[in-house]
Formats: sequence, structure tokens, C-alpha cells
Amino acid sequence: MKSAVETLNPTRVKLTVEVPFEELKPSLDAAYATIGSQIQVPGFRKGKVPSRIIDQRVGRGAVLQEAVNEALPQFYGQAVEDNKVRPIGQPEVDVTEVPAEDGQELKFTVEVDVRPEVELPEDFSTITVEVDEAKASPEDVEERLIALQERFGTLKGVERVVETGDFVSIDLEASIGDEEIDSVKGISYEVGSANMLEGMDDALLGMAAGETKKFTAPLAGGDHEGQDADVTVSVQSVKVRELPTLDDDFAQLASEFDTLKELRADVTKQAEKAKKFEQGVQARDKVLEHLLETVDVPVPDGIVEAEVHAHLEGENRLEDDEHRAEVEESTRKALKAQFLLDAIAEKAEVKVEQPELIEYLVMSAQQYGMDPNQFAQAIDQQGQVPAMVAEVARRKALATVLEQAKVVDTAGAEIDLSEVTATDMVSELAADDHEGHDHEGHDHEGHDHD
Repeated sequence: MKSAVETLNPTRVKLTVEVPFEELKPSLDAAYATIGSQIQVPGFRKGKVPSRIIDQRVGRGAVLQEAVNEALPQFYGQAVEDNKVRPIGQPEVDVTEVPAEDGQELKFTVEVDVRPEVELPEDFSTITVEVDEAKASPEDVEERLIALQERFGTLKGVERVVETGDFVSIDLEASIGDEEIDSVKGISYEVGSANMLEGMDDALLGMAAGETKKFTAPLAGGDHEGQDADVTVSVQSVKVRELPTLDDDFAQLASEFDTLKELRADVTKQAEKAKKFEQGVQARDKVLEHLLETVDVPVPDGIVEAEVHAHLEGENRLEDDEHRAEVEESTRKALKAQFLLDAIAEKAEVKVEQPELIEYLVMSAQQYGMDPNQFAQAIDQQGQVPAMVAEVARRKALATVLEQAKVVDTAGAEIDLSEVTATDMVSELAADDHEGHDHEGHDHEGHDHD
């Protein structure tokens, strides 16, 4: 077999392949055997029909089509390997010549999107990014102490109308026209948290136990997501959370410390550690933005268009041109980041260890609210383990750049991020990936043929 590659643009190539008849013959023989087993010809046993009779009955064209369809993936794969092409997406095949007679060649061309060649900086230590100072304010400490108090708080019923911050037990009914969409009873809800239905907080304010009110709100999920529904809310009870007093007794109840002073010192240390981690995340994001702005990474238009179409089709918003532009921009940026980080991982010879992959799987499972074992089985059944490995490799690749880059805070002090380990960054990024539905982290390894 002979093949040649022509570069059409930085992200697309054309392969020209010529297959001698003797290399196609095994597939042609197999095609005759397959078709021969499917037809019955008087005077011949099934499966023993001669080739010339099959040509007369079904035509040589049908046999060639069967043979070529069976052989093309193998010859395409060999051409890819011989020419060191790294395809992504679906190949477009054009069969230009078939062996109408024995001894003639099979010729075909393939156009396919390929991974772009990325020219990386020789030295990442020239990168400098600025981050916020890692100072825990008194407000940060108080916020953590209040959160700790709330964990040990108790709910007490009150005989008054609902106010912001109250905890209410409610019944909800939602309907569109005459159709009841959903109905739930006895839900506990913190008024003001705004994490259920739009407009529900406003509806609840001023209501008393035993009262019912109607309002209109777009549904947040299900088959009717986004559609306006008539919602009826009934208040069963109103409660307030009483917090324990911040004193030594509370310190002994809520921690291993004997005094409030010791507890406050520990909470301050935790707040400072959190700020340090925020510094690391901020530095990571800024380093990636710097690389995306300064490194040329061509992105295949065909892959972008396919991703955007699939996304909009899933949302039933194919005609929404404004949204299409937003999705296209985010998709292009996500793809650019993937190709960039893949190139860095390859250059740095990044290896993904099993504990790192397991940690990423566990974090991802938590974000989806799934049991880690069930999540891992689902990922394996969908053939997505290699994509997961690639994602962790990208995280580690970015961490290697971060280790070399110079990070300063707004006060001009140089920051040592060695305390924020690569594993921490992998875990935090796993959480980032599943907050909402966007294109960051969407993996295209599944389309690769390399």
C-alpha cells in the first residue's frame, strides 16, 4: 500500500491511498464468502456458489462495495500510522477508483481534521502573574465561626409571619394550564437562599403558617425546564435557627479545643490556608489565560461546529443565533486549552498515576452526586477512562507550568505555591469542571484515532 499526505491547513490534511489488488484480495474473498452464504442458487450448495455466479446474480459492484467497506478502516489506519497523522473527528472518505477487474488498484482519499502543531515557549519561567494577597480578614474568620455555630444550631418554631433567614416547611404544586407538573409536601426551605424556584422567596415573605399563595415561575428542571408554571405554595410551619453562644463551652462542643481563644486561632489558620489555596487557583487560571493569549493554537472549525450543533440541539436552541455565538466562543476556547495542555503534557512527559486518576474520579462522582464505584463503572462502560486520564494529565501539565512561573501578589511579594500540591489542583479542577454546564473540560480524546 502507498499513501501520501497533503496539508490543507494547520488543522486539516488530505491522505491519498493506493492499495494493490493483492492486498485487497483477502477482503474481496471475504465479501464473496459473505454474499455467497446469503444467496441461494439452484445447483449449488449454500456457501459454495462460485465467484463468477455471484457476479452474475448480484453484480461485481455489490461485492466490491462489501469488500471496500470492510477493508477501508484498516487501510486508513495504516495510512495514518505511516504518515504520522494525528486525526480527530470523523474522516471524509472519497473512493476514487475501484478494481473493476482483478489486478487493478483500489484508490481513495481521506480528508480529516488533525491535532494542531503547537509551538510552546522554551522557558515558562518568563511568565509572571499577579494574584491577591493571602490575608484572612476578621470578616473571613467570623464567617467561618458563624458557619460552625450553624452546624450546632437548633430550629425553634415561632408564631409570626415569615422573614428572611427563617426555615419553613412547605408544600408545593406546579401546573401548566390544566396539567399538574409536580407536587411535593413537607419540604424544608431556608427563606432567602434563592436555591429553588424564582420568585419563591418574595412569595413566602409575610406569609404565616397555614396560609397559601400562588405565583408564576419558570421551572428549574424536568421535561418542562424553563417553561413558566403556576405555582402554589402552602406554609406548614415557621422556624428560626438559634445559635449557641460563642464561648469556651461551645469550643469544647464543636472542636478539640478547650477555649474559644484556641478555637478562634485555629479557625484563623484555616481561613489563611483557604486564602493561600485561592491564591493558587487564581495563579493557575491566570497562567492558563496568559498561555492562551500568547501561544498560537489553531482550532479545527469542523470540530467546533459539531460541538456547537450538538450542544444547541441538546438545548433545543438551534435557531438562537446569539446563544450560538456564545457557545461557539466558549467551545473554541475550551478546545484551544485542551490542545495547548496536551502539548505541554507531551513535552513534559506527564504520567498519570492510578491514585491521581482515582482521586479525580471520586471528586467527579461527588459533583454528579453518584457513588464513586457506580460512577467508575459508568465511565468504563462508556469507554471514557482514556478521556479521564487525559484530563488529569492536562491538570498536571498546567501544574508544571505553574511551578515554573513567577507569581507575585498585589503588594509585590513573590509567592511560593509549593504548599498547593498538584494533587490539590487536580481535585479542585475536578470540582470546577462540573459546576454548571459549559464547555470547559469537555474532552475530545474520544474522537482521536491516534
